[in-house]
Order: sequence, then structure tokens, then C-alpha cells
Amino acid sequence: MLKQFLTAGSAAVMVLFGAAAQAQTKWDMPTPFPAGNYQTENVRHFVSEIDKATKGQLKITVHDSGSLFKGNEIKRAVQGGQAEIGEIIISGYSNEDPMYGVDSIPFLATDYKASEKLWKASRPAIEARFAKQGLKVLYAVPWPPQGIFSAKPIDSLADLKGVKWRAYNPNTSRIAQLIGAQPVTIQAAELSQALATGAVTAFITSGSSGYDTKVWEQIKHYYKTNAWLPKNIVFVSQKAFDKLDKPTQDAVISAAAAAEARGWKLCEEKTKWYNEQLVKNGMNVADPSPRLRADFEKIGQTMVDEWIKQTGADGQAVIDAFKK
Repeated sequence: MLKQFLTAGSAAVMVLFGAAAQAQTKWDMPTPFPAGNYQTENVRHFVSEIDKATKGQLKITVHDSGSLFKGNEIKRAVQGGQAEIGEIIISGYSNEDPMYGVDSIPFLATDYKASEKLWKASRPAIEARFAKQGLKVLYAVPWPPQGIFSAKPIDSLADLKGVKWRAYNPNTSRIAQLIGAQPVTIQAAELSQALATGAVTAFITSGSSGYDTKVWEQIKHYYKTNAWLPKNIVFVSQKAFDKLDKPTQDAVISAAAAAEARGWKLCEEKTKWYNEQLVKNGMNVADPSPRLRADFEKIGQTMVDEWIKQTGADGQAVIDAFKK
């Protein structure tokens, strides 16, 4: 009898252990950015905090450098259930909805304080659009202010007429159209090769991307136009999130809030360092000429007006909230 009791008890323990093992949830998280970039480092910190808070019950595997899905495939992959969570540069999806391009309108928000204010003003509208697609926004982190990389010196936007201009979102394509350049769509992971082959000879991006791609090997001029601060958004499938128990959901939300605060601070701290590295590697890093800045500001106003027409009342409400 005792033997039967012990056997039954052992079986019960094994069932409990089996249930505990099955309770662990595993997610895949694709990101298009390299392992050493501060955005990816921040993502790994975020994932580590979730692992610690849930005592390993939610395990998230980060797939950097576009190794699981390319940058332009990640949002669809999460929507379709091929991955549970992902990271994208939100303005890359403004062809899908122009609201997503608000943070890459030239000279609308040109420093960290203004960019954070713009994010707070636009976040509800972006969250609402993600929610309709079964997605939940977790946090956003900016890239450093955008400047112009060019193979040749430039004094005005007229100097860029006809050049092969790398575009990473619809707004950078629109800038190319307005200045008479040839837009070439290139994802972040493909930029080094595009530069090496001459497929691109000028583009606008952050010092961070310039450093990651060792842009100085082909490009020698960088102009700190501080045109805008684009953002990455980390988001999750609402369906996957809803499957989590309440304590795990709370852990994800808490880690996301910490990641956003940490990421903004990291970005600001890194901006000066990235520019110093460009100089250290032989690049000419300079402020834009008054003429170049004036040219850009005109384009910026044109694009603000176009964006409001595209987004209607929602867009106007975002701009009004931002300018309060």
C-alpha cells in the first residue's frame, strides 16, 4: 500500500514538473540592426530584464542583423504569427500609413526634447493603428539626429541633383524627388555593400548608421543638419501578449518602460561619440552651410504641409499637440 502511495505520489510530482516545464513561453524577436549597435544592446537588456522578472518563464531570442527576417519583413512577420515580437524603424512603413512618417519630416523636431514631445503627441495615433492590425506598441527609442553623408562636398541641395540617394523610408524618397536626386531603396543591413558598389553616393542618416557601416571607406563628408530623429518601435503580437498571465504581462510592460527611458538616454550620450569616431576615421564632419540649411528648411515646410494633407484631422491633431 505504501509502495503504491509513493508511486502515485511520484507520478503526481512528475506531472507537476512537466506542467511547469510546459509553462515556459518562447518568443522570437527579429531586428534588422547589428549586434553592437546601442539599439540592439538595449533590446538585449530589455529581454534580459523580462527573463529575470519572470524567472525564465518568458524566453525571448533576439535575431539581430536581419538574420531571421529583413527589416521590411518584420512587421508582417509579427502580424502573421511567424514571430511574436519585433523591432522596426517606424518611418519605413509610412507608405502603409503616412502617420508612421511623422518623425522623419525634415526640421519638425530637430533635438531630443522636441523629438520626445513629438513621440508623446503621436503615440496614441500610432498605437491605435497598430491595434487595428493586432499589434501592441511596447516602446520607442530614437536614432541620433540625421545628417547628410556625401561622396563630394556640398554647399546647397543643388549640389545633390542627380546623385544616387539612399532612401530608407518614403520621406527620404520624397526628399530625393524634391532635390532632383535618384532615390535608391536600401535597407540598413545592405548599406555597406551599396556604398562599395557605387549604388549609393549620398544619403541622410545618423552618425550611428555611418559608424556601423564604416561609411568612411567610401564617403568622406558628413554634414550635421540635425534634420530629424527617426525612431525604432518595439512591438508585440497582441494575440501572443494576451496568452501571457497577468504577472508576465506586467513584467513585459515594466521592462518596456525601462527600455524606452534607457534607450533615449543612450542615444543622446552616443551622438557626440559617433561624430567623434567619424572624424577619427578621416571624415570631414561639419555643420551645414547657411544656404544648405535654408534649402532644407524650405523642403521641411513643404513636407509638413503634404503630411497634414495625407493624414487629415489625425495629423493636424498631432501637429497641434506637438506645438502646444
